[in-house]
Amino acid sequence: MKPIWIVDDDQSIRFVLEKALAREGLPSRSFASARDVLTALDDPADRGPQVIVSDIRMPGGNGLDLLEKVKASLPGLPVIIMTAYSDLDSAVSAFQGGAFEYLPKPFDLNKAVELIRRAVEESRREEVAEQQAVPATEMLGQAPAMQDVFRAIGRLSQSNVTVMITGESGSGKELVARALHKHSPCANGPFIAINTAAIPKDLLESELFGHERGAFTGAQAMRRGRFEQADGGTLFLDEIGDMPADLQTRLLRVLSDGHFYRVGGHGAVKTNVRVIAATHQNLEQRVKEGVFREDLFHRLNVIRLRLPALRERREDIAALTRHFLQQSAAQLGVEPKRISAAALQWVERFDFPGNVRQLENMCHWLTVMAPAQLIEPKDLPPEVGVDTRQVVPLNQPLVPVDNARPAIESGPVELPQADLDDLPSTLASGVTPPLGDGQLTPWELGLDVETRVLLAGEGGDVWDALTRRFESRLIVAALAATRGRRVEAAQKLGIGRNTITRKIHELGLE
Repeated sequence: MKPIWIVDDDQSIRFVLEKALAREGLPSRSFASARDVLTALDDPADRGPQVIVSDIRMPGGNGLDLLEKVKASLPGLPVIIMTAYSDLDSAVSAFQGGAFEYLPKPFDLNKAVELIRRAVEESRREEVAEQQAVPATEMLGQAPAMQDVFRAIGRLSQSNVTVMITGESGSGKELVARALHKHSPCANGPFIAINTAAIPKDLLESELFGHERGAFTGAQAMRRGRFEQADGGTLFLDEIGDMPADLQTRLLRVLSDGHFYRVGGHGAVKTNVRVIAATHQNLEQRVKEGVFREDLFHRLNVIRLRLPALRERREDIAALTRHFLQQSAAQLGVEPKRISAAALQWVERFDFPGNVRQLENMCHWLTVMAPAQLIEPKDLPPEVGVDTRQVVPLNQPLVPVDNARPAIESGPVELPQADLDDLPSTLASGVTPPLGDGQLTPWELGLDVETRVLLAGEGGDVWDALTRRFESRLIVAALAATRGRRVEAAQKLGIGRNTITRKIHELGLE
């Protein structure tokens, strides 16, 4: 891992941050001025920083100027701006310049380290994204259900067979249809899409098959229908389950022999079209109800592709969210916004009844409405249902409020005497020293206090109660880290697959 660069003319700030980062196993490198940082960035032998933590007001260069120059050459590098002058202009300028976060002095050291850890995670994600950068793809999806769809598209790439795509509204059925067309023998032909549910019944026949001049009032000229327009290519019939019964008969004839008549016409028109149909409805049930022709159903249902709902492929939500944020920013001509891990957790837990289309609209909304470049849980739209009582630190999983215990307040923890002796006399006030060797960490202190509180009560089941909560925390955190993949979560925890499955059931984490 590359080091965190600390830029501050105050030696005490540099010292305290170096010590705190060292205790967390994070390498660091300090600079007294922005000028020194720019010199190091220009050095080709230097590996560069993972994150930059910089003061604003320093001799030899302004921190905001440094931010601007860093972003120009390394746009994906997180920069945290800190200042003792906590005014509105500084905060606005920092975020407008692309700062990862704004840290006013004096600050709590534990919170500062946590913020740096978040920036490190963001930096690593940016590095992975750069390594995996490829031209924009038609569809995104690592979930097994989506991989099945991709495989089916690949297998169908040498065929013009009729395909039926099923799936909920907004799940991306037209994207699949376009992909099937693009990777087919008729890819050089046109792709024509029509939503049969969005066109009034009286107009749908003319829309599909065209009409002759004078066929009805207003038909002042011959018009080609969608079947003629799609000749040599693909016709995508969306929401086919809503097609009127009389048009189902005409569609069946076209699928049978490729011939049809324009409205008001007397001569058959021949067309060579691949038909891809889609519906969110249960066509088998509509056949039983007598509102959809069984012979048409079997004609369309040659190959069926089921597109999963977004809630069935939650592991794809993170990639889709970042993709749509980038896409929205490009459309609006603004800087792409980033989403914090905490906010992403809430997004991934949301069921998205409108599926991918709803996620895309949400990202467009966030691009316009989120106040800062980094999207936090409080910035998410109301339908996500963020409860501020459930917003917990990033290293803890989200748990129901009813199961949550009050947070334990802990005061400053003293440095060991050896470190106190090394402290510069100019140690900035308000900076909480890091934990010393041999002292309890905050979570251990919290556990100690919680245990004493329970023991002071009725007792009896303290061991079981705390063990259940401890195991729940471990499993939920591991599942969050692995996007719900149980086998991988078990491996990371060092337990067996059967054990984690049993524990999830016993602890009610299903």
